[in-house]
Amino acid sequence: MSTVPKEYHPWPALWALVLGFFMILIDTTIVSVANPAIQRGLKVDSVSDVLWVTSAYLLAYAVPLLVTGRLGDRFGPKNLYLGGLVIFTVASAWCGFSGTLGVLITARVVQGLGAALMTPQTMAVITRIFPPEKRGAAMGLWGATAGVATLVGPILGGVLVDGFGWAWIFFINVPVGIIAFILAVRLVPKLPTHPHRFDLIGVALSAIGLFLVVFGLQEGETYNWGTITNTPFSVWGLIIAGVVVIVAFVVWQRFNRGEPLLPLALFRDRNFSLANAAITTVGFTITSMSLPLVYYFQLVKGFTPTGSALMLVPMALLSGVLAPFVGKLIDRIDPKYIAVLGMLLLAVALWWYSVLLTPTTSVFMLLLPSAVLGLANAGIWAPISNTATRNLAPRQAGAGSGVYNTTRQIGAVLGSASIAALIAARLTANGVTGGGGSYSGTQLPSFIRAGFTTAMSQTLLLPAAIAVVGAIVVAFFAKPKAVNGWTEQRNAAAEAQAEATPVE
Repeated sequence: MSTVPKEYHPWPALWALVLGFFMILIDTTIVSVANPAIQRGLKVDSVSDVLWVTSAYLLAYAVPLLVTGRLGDRFGPKNLYLGGLVIFTVASAWCGFSGTLGVLITARVVQGLGAALMTPQTMAVITRIFPPEKRGAAMGLWGATAGVATLVGPILGGVLVDGFGWAWIFFINVPVGIIAFILAVRLVPKLPTHPHRFDLIGVALSAIGLFLVVFGLQEGETYNWGTITNTPFSVWGLIIAGVVVIVAFVVWQRFNRGEPLLPLALFRDRNFSLANAAITTVGFTITSMSLPLVYYFQLVKGFTPTGSALMLVPMALLSGVLAPFVGKLIDRIDPKYIAVLGMLLLAVALWWYSVLLTPTTSVFMLLLPSAVLGLANAGIWAPISNTATRNLAPRQAGAGSGVYNTTRQIGAVLGSASIAALIAARLTANGVTGGGGSYSGTQLPSFIRAGFTTAMSQTLLLPAAIAVVGAIVVAFFAKPKAVNGWTEQRNAAAEAQAEATPVE
């Protein structure tokens, strides 16, 4: 007779998952400071070509998330996480040993696929091993990881590139990946799977639609939002085609008589729908705010890449320290109040930066809005994530996590594309010809700094405005309801799975 463990050990499992999650999120930003070194090391002529090292990873990461979330439901989140971790770690070593740009971009695509396999499983495991009334603290840790990783990536990248060379931003993942694998094997429980029939038409439509939209938004600025080099396609044509395909995907999900890839019933839950809209604004804001700040720190203040990243250390410290406390707090009070405050603080911090940005502003003054960003960051991730997953049934955990992480990534891509276009427009409006490109990587001459700084200051108002939109969305969250019988449902599923497994 089989025995079924009635209780998992959730916290050790979560810490094991967080290590891998932290690693893959760092790789979304760590390459940004290494691009000049990669360009020199691999003897690449075009800046736009080397940017594909980042773009390829983000595309391969974002597009499959709907599918990989569902795969976790079918084959078990632990299995998918471990498989993705192996792929990611091996691809990291491949990246480090790359001798040409083409090989490096290919390895980054594989690395992104590994990350796409892993990410939805982290949220799915939290949803399935923590009861709803205790999930806030877990989401606090998950949120702190997501928030801090966006900052640690550039800092770690700067230190590694300056000290050891660009390849080490990838080699560092190998020992971390091995440790994360061992911990996950030992500590993450093997959860019951749920039988699913795969919607192959839905898989194809979602992948094609997301690829076209994400590629168009991500690369639009590269091609000046016009025709793509050596092709008959325009950027806007790809984006419109992608939207049409995504609409076709949603229609197919509505009328599919089998089992759809995306259960539209998820969106009947008001909080799930609003949380996805909110995390889109967060992805947009967090991604878009960094570019004007880094440009200002390096080209106006003359900081090194590492020095410019260190200007955001107050944000990382406060976010990392406070997020777990926020997680525990949202188990006791309505999380929307904390999330609204966090989003408004985010807007205030960016507005404050916009006001402070001048060529002569002191370093100390620039650290103050960074601290406010830390307060904001701590109050955003856990309340929104917990609200999104609170009412999900165990069999919907993977699908819901896939949707949530997909919308977050799409928000990030929208933010990246929008801020790049706005920066170019504001530089032109402020009389900075050529976008300052001829001074890339060095401090701007004094006669151009004022116009450049004004452009960066004005640009920061866009993510500030989007943060306000996010606060409005969060304000409409419904008060969480008690979820009764969750533990019984989980144990019943585990018993059914055990009884269906032959005893050897």
